[in-house]
Amino acid sequence: MKKISDKAEFFIFLLEKYAKIKNIPAKNVLNFWKEKGMVSYINDMYELYHAERIENAIQDIEKKCNLPFP
Repeated sequence: MKKISDKAEFFIFLLEKYAKIKNIPAKNVLNFWKEKGMVSYINDMYELYHAERIENAIQDIEKKCNLPFP
């Protein structure tokens, strides 16, 4: 069985964490990110997001999507 990349593993972690914080199904979050063109952006930001607090990544994503972070 092939192991997924660290980048893919982190993307899934971030997706699930975001969904939990926002109380939204992960499938809906993924679809929204796809609509906003955020999937590539998030993957490109892996090195930075992985090194920072997850809340910083979420704030950045929401800023890019023009959404408020509570």
